[in-house]
Amino acid sequence: MTATTFITYIALIGIGATLVMDLWTLLLKRLGVATLNYAMVGRWAGHLLQGRVYHPAIAKAAPVRHELAWGWALHYATGLLFAALLVGLAGEGWLRTPSLLPALGFGLASVLVPLCVVQPAFGAGLFANNTPTPLRNCLRSLATHGVFGLGLYLSALGLSVS
Repeated sequence: MTATTFITYIALIGIGATLVMDLWTLLLKRLGVATLNYAMVGRWAGHLLQGRVYHPAIAKAAPVRHELAWGWALHYATGLLFAALLVGLAGEGWLRTPSLLPALGFGLASVLVPLCVVQPAFGAGLFANNTPTPLRNCLRSLATHGVFGLGLYLSALGLSVS
């Protein structure tokens, strides 16, 4: 497989998995479940570029120009990065014959990024400890990242790399 083909497959898998995750999030929203506002991700990124990592409450931080667009871009960039990490760990052979377990396991493990980095930086605390319902928030994040892992698998399977 050429380097260009390899990178293209990783990009398509990352985009596909992130789309699956977004469909899941859309379903949750329609069911009345609160989900992440990607404008807050963009706001955090904007402040991060100015050297501020932690916020007591990201929603109360000063807005950043185009924060929603930046938030969505960062969301998809993260999906691409996670797809590349999965393929890097599982190897090119996984692209040829994708299996569910590595993708699902990686998706579930990827929940550590929001629970241990993003949520604390937003002021929600480690494992959402500063929120009114930490366990429920952690379980929701775990389910969403499990869906992302399923999306990694389905996207790779749909590409039918041979």
